[in-house]
Amino acid sequence: MQFYQVNVNGNAIQVADHPGEKGTIIAIHGLTGNHRNLHYYIERFKGDYRIIAVDLRGRGNSAALDQEPSIFKHADDIIGLIKELEIENPILMGYSMGAFISAIVASRLDSVKGVILLDGAAEMSEHQRGIVEPSLGRISKAYDSQEAYVAEIQRIYGNLGITWSDEIAKTAAYEVGEKGGHWENKTDEAGIRADFGSFYTFDPEEIGSTISCPVLLVYASGAIGQMPPLFLEAHYDKTKAAIRDLDVTETDANHYTLVFEDRPEVNQAIETFLGKLGGA
Repeated sequence: MQFYQVNVNGNAIQVADHPGEKGTIIAIHGLTGNHRNLHYYIERFKGDYRIIAVDLRGRGNSAALDQEPSIFKHADDIIGLIKELEIENPILMGYSMGAFISAIVASRLDSVKGVILLDGAAEMSEHQRGIVEPSLGRISKAYDSQEAYVAEIQRIYGNLGITWSDEIAKTAAYEVGEKGGHWENKTDEAGIRADFGSFYTFDPEEIGSTISCPVLLVYASGAIGQMPPLFLEAHYDKTKAAIRDLDVTETDANHYTLVFEDRPEVNQAIETFLGKLGGA
């Protein structure tokens, strides 16, 4: 794996580039994630496929967000990254916010070969706001140490029904940096909240109807701790109706265990979908 930065329109985008032979998958993480977010899927498919996992701007080691960030500006960055790295016929694999971004990119680039939507690109409602927003306060907090931040993430994730692991601990540790004698998240809460707000400007009918490549939608129907699924089935009605070439698979994982656990049933669905796409 190579870990390097790409200059996209004057902004540094950090990537983890895993070699492979059958084509290139661009892995795009969720709202508060980073390139490590899709670890288990990367481990499963790297080697067969080249997988480029990104830190979106404002996360990890990438450049800061714009003053008015949005999923559409992140989509511009991904399109720029594809052009800078001269990737032909990319396959996009996006989780949560990354799924929204992947759908937007595929609606704009005819060269996209296929899209894997991991529980995202749905119609938004107040239902999601009530689940997501309460957890965002941690982003602005100061911590005495990296370990203190990781411990808080462990507590939060326990409430979300996620089984803690060394891999999650490594992902959490990458989210924070030392600044002014304390530790804090590398992003800023206002920017994250602006990104989340832009989900509500996503039109699944408009975007979905302009995607010409095959799409796999993975729906995570599991409860999130004591809360319901992040997306209810009805939130995908417009997405399903708009995308012409769509396969849908459901998993009993919840929105978070979908990526923070190894999910063999989802791996199998992705493998079948990639087989449908054919060679490089």
